[in-house]
Amino acid sequence: MSPAELSQKISSNATLVVVLTAVFTFFVPQTFAWVSGYVQTSILGFIMLTMGLTLSTADFKALAHRPFDLLLGTIAQYSIMPLVAFSICKIFGLSTDISIGIILVGCCPGGVSSNIMSYLCKGDIAYSVGMTTISTLLAPVVTPLLVLWFAGQSVDVDAVGMFVNILIVTLIPVLIGFSLNVWLGSKESFCKIQAVMPAFSVIALACIVGGVITSVHDPLLKEGFCLFIITMGAVFCHNSLGYALGYFVAKIFKFNTAKRRTLSIEVGMQNAGLATNLATNFFLATNPLALLPCAISCAWHSISGTIMAGIYRRSDAS
Repeated sequence: MSPAELSQKISSNATLVVVLTAVFTFFVPQTFAWVSGYVQTSILGFIMLTMGLTLSTADFKALAHRPFDLLLGTIAQYSIMPLVAFSICKIFGLSTDISIGIILVGCCPGGVSSNIMSYLCKGDIAYSVGMTTISTLLAPVVTPLLVLWFAGQSVDVDAVGMFVNILIVTLIPVLIGFSLNVWLGSKESFCKIQAVMPAFSVIALACIVGGVITSVHDPLLKEGFCLFIITMGAVFCHNSLGYALGYFVAKIFKFNTAKRRTLSIEVGMQNAGLATNLATNFFLATNPLALLPCAISCAWHSISGTIMAGIYRRSDAS
């Protein structure tokens, strides 16, 4: 098996890799104790770099011809998920810590793996990449402001610090990856590196999940299984409503089937890895359990995205 084929195998089984890592770490929590602080930030930056390596000038030219689609998708992304997150926190009566985590996930840009899910369900791949790119580019400004708006009333939010952090771990790595692809994309050796990057991206995401599980392991055991179930229920509702409302918005605006599926997945799947990093850097000291919804979201969004892609595929066969 060639490195490229192995990479494809690992990336197509991303959900299994992340879930197995989470389960293993729960029983052997010190395995990923090293994934914290600057190490965690660097790993997330690497994941965003791999996303940048997939972008080309053609992608950005294509975006210029679809302004309405991207505007609608971006508005849906940054309105539906924060509002749903805030509403769930109030309806469930969640604690401050868990509410912060849910809101952080809701205010983050689309997840990188959403592009893979759009491909699996025969969605509009260009639209998926475009939405992820735009929401990521806007994240340094929009995400801190939304967190300040929805969570700032109950906790101190360092919006400026978040802006700098997101700039470092998302926007700069994406632009570096894009630049490398533009300058070196025609070279065979660089293409070979690109081919194996998806596997490293999955492994990096698994490391982040493992690090978060390590961080919340002791507090979670102390609080008990009930807290996990409540948090899982909130994450499930948040994610599922994102899929449903994203599809509903696309239907209202008479998008075709491929774009409906893509908007559904883009709205529902968030960059929970970024939420994890923000929770670690800005809330770990005062609200340690804010990490829990982020960790669960990292794993669950991959699982649910795979399930949604399967449902959409089966609807084609029926």
